[in-house]
Amino acid sequence: MPVSSALRHTVSRRQAMGLAALLWGASAWSQEPSAMEKIKARGTLKVAVYKDNGPYSDGPANDLHGLDITLAQALARQLNLKLSLLPFDAGENMNDDLRNMVWKGHYLGYGPADVMMHVPVDRYLMGENKQTLIFGAYVREHLVVLHDPSKIASVYNPEDLVGKTLSAEQGSGAASALMGYRGGLLRTQVSIFKDGIEAAKRVLSGQMDAAFVSRAQAEAAIFAAGEKNKWALSSLTLPGVMPNGWPLGMAVKADNTALATALDQALGALRENGELTKIFQAHGLTLAAP
Repeated sequence: MPVSSALRHTVSRRQAMGLAALLWGASAWSQEPSAMEKIKARGTLKVAVYKDNGPYSDGPANDLHGLDITLAQALARQLNLKLSLLPFDAGENMNDDLRNMVWKGHYLGYGPADVMMHVPVDRYLMGENKQTLIFGAYVREHLVVLHDPSKIASVYNPEDLVGKTLSAEQGSGAASALMGYRGGLLRTQVSIFKDGIEAAKRVLSGQMDAAFVSRAQAEAAIFAAGEKNKWALSSLTLPGVMPNGWPLGMAVKADNTALATALDQALGALRENGELTKIFQAHGLTLAAP
């Protein structure tokens, strides 16, 4: 065979092999199951929840409890899936948590989950995290002043708290706002505790006059004590505090729109049949419309 003919034959064969490989690759890619299909095949919904975040998710890893846990169970049931919880420690900020638990996974090999609970449904946060899809607000959280009306009749502004002993959660925006008001007007009156529920309990025990915590934390402490009618929850506007509160929802990887849609529909079903309200009531919490 002449050299030119042999060369043409070799090139032609290589082209054919390359085309076959390309077609096989395209076929294999087209048959790759979607994220939602993988979840259904697995039969389990992996849900990321914060550790030490009472009353939403708290307790030992093998016995977590709280509103987010009960809600995750109900959502998984609506999707005909089993539930697998991935409890995790909060990072430096929400961007870290979304990266570690939703779209990339922790560098130590933990995560990501299919969905993360307790995510602020916030436009700025969405813009900062294009790799995630944030949706499904299930409650609106607020900061409140928990107090005994027999000791503090009413709280309309921070000056009403001058001379009172106050408690707040360590590292929280509530603590920062309270201590920073008017150059530290109330700073010497504020005691810091490990979490908002503990700060609220100090008021219930009479050790502190008032606590500036989330409504859920205050209600959880009152619910555990069984003294609902004795306590007042007052709104307080401070610089740096969102007066209308903030909605809490879920987050999935940006390209998993099928799961987001399914979870949104499941949440809607729970809201319509009254189960969502019952879940909040079972934990002693108010379902504030998001």
